[in-house]
Amino acid sequence: MSFRIHALPLEEFSPLFALSDEDLRARDIRRVVADGRPVYPCRVSLQDAAEGERLLLLPHAHHAVASPYRASGPIYVRENAAQARLEANAVPELLRTRLISLRAYDARGMMVWADVAPGAELEPAIEALFAHERTASLHLHYAKPGCYACRVERA
Repeated sequence: MSFRIHALPLEEFSPLFALSDEDLRARDIRRVVADGRPVYPCRVSLQDAAEGERLLLLPHAHHAVASPYRASGPIYVRENAAQARLEANAVPELLRTRLISLRAYDARGMMVWADVAPGAELEPAIEALFAHERTASLHLHYAKPGCYACRVERA
């Protein structure tokens, strides 16, 4: 079964980088600088930020649905991020190096199944969740901090 991983859209976040720190704080957003540790995964480029790179840390409603599973959480976006556009069945390196929580949702936004897999073993985990008849899409999260990573759809 083919799948496609989708990053968050760059245009949603680009205007935020022009705001002052005061304006960002009023929106619960913080400007941060990556310190070289692989703990700043950009949700637009699906790449880790390099040391010294500027990012925004902001709240994001990644599952904005009318269901009990509506969810939001913190995400990073690199200031100079290029929009990730992945081929079918491609898995970005930043997912391969982390433990990933996979959440399967139906067309109404209700969770129908979930699993955890090492990033190096994502393809079979994705295929297994899409094998469930009710699965419409998947959300991947970084399992240790619990933060949203990206969305997966059938290709």
